[in-house]
Amino acid sequence: MLNIVLFGPPGAGKGTQSELIIKKYDLVHFSTGDILRAEIKAQSALGLKAKQFMDKGELVTDEIVIGMIENKIEQNKNAKGFIFDGFPRTSAHAVALDKILINRNIPISGMIALEVPKDELISRLLLRGKDSGRADDQDQTIIENRIKVYNNETAPVIDYYAKQNKYISILGVGSIEEIFSKIASAIDAK
Repeated sequence: MLNIVLFGPPGAGKGTQSELIIKKYDLVHFSTGDILRAEIKAQSALGLKAKQFMDKGELVTDEIVIGMIENKIEQNKNAKGFIFDGFPRTSAHAVALDKILINRNIPISGMIALEVPKDELISRLLLRGKDSGRADDQDQTIIENRIKVYNNETAPVIDYYAKQNKYISILGVGSIEEIFSKIASAIDAK
């Protein structure tokens, strides 16, 4: 079973690249952002709680996110594998995800980290905000806070996977096809 963590700061292109990975490798997609936005749209209790954090550019609590992930894994027991896009976001998430997967004998195969300079991230997110209407992509202060939160709280997850020899760095700048080619080569090498 192929289980990939696709990693990178907001605006790195995880959503775009995960679509291509899903198509090529037939994986079940776990995007916490998509799951949370669906919950917000449905105005569920979970969605309303999550919105309070997201509107400030902060991370949603571990309990909310981990519970959603575990439920989705259970719902997809017969999948060929999973791609985790935007999760784990903290070392605690990574430990919890490993426990969930190891209990099912389906460990993470590798973590692919998209590396993109900060100025490029800000430009991409502001551009995306014009098209998507997402408030968190339209305010540069919120964007910079999201990048700061990523650097302080999420980037340390790289060390967790590096210690397991599962970390792969990919420069996330260039055409979508060029970046995907680098990712596919890394996955195929696993």
